[in-house]
Order: sequence, then C-alpha cells, then structure tokens
Amino acid sequence: MQARRLRRLFNLYLPLRGAGIRVEELADDWSYARVALHQRWYNLNYVGTHFGGSLFAMTDPFWMIMVMESLGYDYVVWDKAAEIEFVSPGRGSVIAEFRLDPARVETIRKATESGDKHLEWFETQVRAQDQSVVAKVRKQLHIRRKVQLGGNHGAA
Repeated sequence: MQARRLRRLFNLYLPLRGAGIRVEELADDWSYARVALHQRWYNLNYVGTHFGGSLFAMTDPFWMIMVMESLGYDYVVWDKAAEIEFVSPGRGSVIAEFRLDPARVETIRKATESGDKHLEWFETQVRAQDQSVVAKVRKQLHIRRKVQLGGNHGAA
C-alpha cells in the first residue's frame, strides 16, 4: 500500500480519530512518521490530562508497519511486547515521531537471512509542544524472513 493512502485511512479509522489522533506525515519510503494527539474534551482523563491509552494508541502500529513495509513481503513482522513510561502530564497537543534508519533495516535483514526469528526493540518519545517528554514508549517486534519451500512462500 502507498504511504499516502495509508495515512488517509489512519485518519479515517474511528479508534484513532475518536481518540483525537492524527497521522500528520508518513514518508513514501516508510522511514519517517509523525503522529499528533490533540487534546479534546472527550480524550481527557479524570485529572484533565491526556488519557494514557490514547498516548499509547498514538504509537501503537507505526513501528510494525514501517518495518514491514521497509522489508517487503518476504518477511513476517509482529508486535511482540510493549511498554510505556509516563514521564509528565500530557496537555495540549503532543507529538510522536518515528525514524527508521535504512542501516537498521539492513541489520535486520542480515539477522533474519537464515529464516530465524529476530527480536528488535524500538523506542519513541511522546513530546509536548515545548519538547518536554510526556511518555517513553518501547515496542519489541518479532521479525522473521519467510522460508521458501518448494517454490511456495510459507510462514514456516
């Protein structure tokens, strides 16, 4: 799928849209994404700051999709684990940026060339407008090259 089309679909996707999340940029080469969470009356928690689930949701699919699209269809990529650390209260609009270095993609290719699984951690910071850190999110991906058996691609 083209990055531009996926960005539009994300912005129409009700779970993200309803949380106030907007994908502002998704690079055509899958190397960069910028996601914003805008404060609205319906996405605040009990104490008037961003709901933690929304902070996590704004970071959830991007590493997996960016790595999957960068590697191509010969790879299986799944979320394996995730953690979030809330650093400071989130107020106003907050931003998360994702940068996938081509050298890292090549390192993953080398680690998976035999068909063995590879676990890789990715980190993102959610930042306020003043660049202060609101949350730190870590995602671990399970990555494996599909093994070709008798001319058929399988997930063996």
